[in-house]
Amino acid sequence: MIHRIPPFIRFFLAVTLFYLALFSAARLVFWLVFDNPHDPLGLGELVPALYVGLKFDLRLTLLMLAPLLLLGWIKWIHPLFTRVGRRLWGGYLGLATLVAAGFYVTDFGHYAYLLSRLDSTALRFLSNPLISAQMVWESYPVLPWLLGLLVLFALLGLLYAWVTRRCAEAEYAPPRLWQRALIVVVCLGLFAGGIYGKLSWYPLRWSDAFFSTHVFAPAVASNPVLYFFDTFKTGALVYDEDAVRTAYPLIAEFLGVDHPDPDRLDFVRSVEPMFQPDRPLNVVIVLLESFTTYKTGWSDNPLDPTPNFDRLVTESLLFPNFFTPTAGTARSVFTATTGLPDVQLRSTASRNPTIITQHMISNVLEDYEKFFFLGGSASWGNIRGLLQGNIQGLQIYEEGDYASPRNDVWGISDLALFREAHAVLQEQTGPFLAILLTSGNHRPYTIPDDNDGFVIRDDVPQDMLVSHGFHSLAEFNSFRFMDHAVGRFMDMARAADYYQDTVFIFFGDHGHLTEAAVHYYPSEIQLGLAQFRVPLVIHAPALFPEGRVLDAVASEMDVMTTMTSLIGQAHVNTTLGRDLFNPRFDQDRHAFVMTHGAVPSIGVINDRFYFRMHLDGAAQSLHLIHAEDSRPNLIDQHPETAAGMRDMTRGLYETTRYMMNHNPHRDHGSGSVDK
Repeated sequence: MIHRIPPFIRFFLAVTLFYLALFSAARLVFWLVFDNPHDPLGLGELVPALYVGLKFDLRLTLLMLAPLLLLGWIKWIHPLFTRVGRRLWGGYLGLATLVAAGFYVTDFGHYAYLLSRLDSTALRFLSNPLISAQMVWESYPVLPWLLGLLVLFALLGLLYAWVTRRCAEAEYAPPRLWQRALIVVVCLGLFAGGIYGKLSWYPLRWSDAFFSTHVFAPAVASNPVLYFFDTFKTGALVYDEDAVRTAYPLIAEFLGVDHPDPDRLDFVRSVEPMFQPDRPLNVVIVLLESFTTYKTGWSDNPLDPTPNFDRLVTESLLFPNFFTPTAGTARSVFTATTGLPDVQLRSTASRNPTIITQHMISNVLEDYEKFFFLGGSASWGNIRGLLQGNIQGLQIYEEGDYASPRNDVWGISDLALFREAHAVLQEQTGPFLAILLTSGNHRPYTIPDDNDGFVIRDDVPQDMLVSHGFHSLAEFNSFRFMDHAVGRFMDMARAADYYQDTVFIFFGDHGHLTEAAVHYYPSEIQLGLAQFRVPLVIHAPALFPEGRVLDAVASEMDVMTTMTSLIGQAHVNTTLGRDLFNPRFDQDRHAFVMTHGAVPSIGVINDRFYFRMHLDGAAQSLHLIHAEDSRPNLIDQHPETAAGMRDMTRGLYETTRYMMNHNPHRDHGSGSVDK
């Protein structure tokens, strides 16, 4: 059968294997040169890193050779049977190899200099090309590297000539028509599969390299060429250090920094918990998809969309003035886990590998089992890289890990997700932290057949739906089904051994803009606050046996540090989150918000006002939140308030951009701060 494979296909396969071997050899050399003998990469992490890296190398190889596959079969530029073709493709492969070699050599030097793989931020060195060139000449063995490249190109030329000759002279019996069609289909399928890289709903992404908290594992797994262009697409998150220094006194005081140091721009503080439970408490954090406040029953929505959540509110602590910094699920996951708002302008922070490494407060829970559950794939939004690359010992449950059937594009249903998570949690014999992300409240709004008695309503007129924040019956019932799933989960939890020793934290991952919600604050529509305001509910039977409402302004950035305080864990905080139960912050509660789009805006919300402005400082405005008409700009009437909120807005934004570039993993210890 081999003799029926066309010579061109054999040639293409030989070239593919050559480049794959070449890139894999470079990866092995990288590992051998840079592996830290004091903290070596263990075999259990090295093997997966090399495997993921091999798939990235295959993708790069196939992308390089795509022009050859698409055009090489054309008769007059055939690489085997025409002189023009041999020279053309020899020149193309030589140029492609030169470019790839340039990336690899630069990447080696970049890692030796900064201990990070080559990314788009390296372009900053081109702003001073002469100085950068002199530094390279004085710091690296440039001549030996050039000599090595010359040897490589000489070997490549010899190999190219040998391979073309062997493939052209090989025995070949033209296949039959059906065999020819089969060969073409198989080759195209393998080519597409090699670029896609995974047998899953989402393709291979750079976040697959961040499968371990060992800092060297993703470095070994990454491909320097693909990694560079991935970071180039998202763009580096730049910051203005002068602006950070200007805002430092205000922000350091706002955060309660232990030892303010404007020279070092130190935002580190030791956080002592406000609670001291007599036993370890579990934590379950649930991010509810698009669970905006005005759609809940406790907001006086007459459609009664959330009876289960409303009942939970009566037994829990409710924060009605809780805001997410941005609108978007991937941004919300980043904020909830890191304590920083996602101020990335292009794409999202979770998709930007240059800022993916962040200090996670959850790592203080060293004796806890840690879980993340979602119905679909963790490759969505590249949140796998964010979570598994930063949270030590995290176990991710995603599509393919569940017995429940797939419901739609978002994976298993929310009800099935809660069932699967509960089955895992009730088997735990020690304390645990579990984060659940629901996703069913999305188009196509699929209600599963296995819905545990959920009744679809079709008795609400369209005008009634619209006037209370829903655009269709399908959305209304999907929202109700999410509430139904929450109710069933709490029923299962109450019957389980872990219930009494668990802190349950529920909040919406973001809200939604609406054209009408006549039952709620007019400012939700007039100022667009509906996209940020979501309910936060803390249900902790061991700590709060009775429900109550806490009106303090709260932010999603506060979730992780508040969670560790609730369960009595001292910790190191390096982000913008503050303990919602610490009275020292009660007189200065602000929530930072940001809208992304063609003209991004930033702002802060307190208990009375909403201040906002464009990123460049234009269009500044101050608005009363709870007025019948919130649109008037009150800057002239309250100049001091506006000035203070403007400084807070700019300070939090500039500090966030700085923190996201200067928030590395650190040892929690007992919560002490290394000075």
